[in-house]
Amino acid sequence: MAIYESEHTKFMREWLAQHPQEVEEQKKGRALWWDKPQDLDTSTRRAQAQVPVKSYYYDINH
Repeated sequence: MAIYESEHTKFMREWLAQHPQEVEEQKKGRALWWDKPQDLDTSTRRAQAQVPVKSYYYDINH
């Protein structure tokens, strides 16, 4: 059974094979925006500080 692979995926595989330096650039970009150290105390405080959302937002009686 053949596994489907989109044209975009094929293109990206070929392009990354031809430009291996871009893998490092991807990792730098990911580290810049997503890979951040996590602080358990800060996460806990943020979770506790959240205000519960009303079941019906526009109901002024509740």
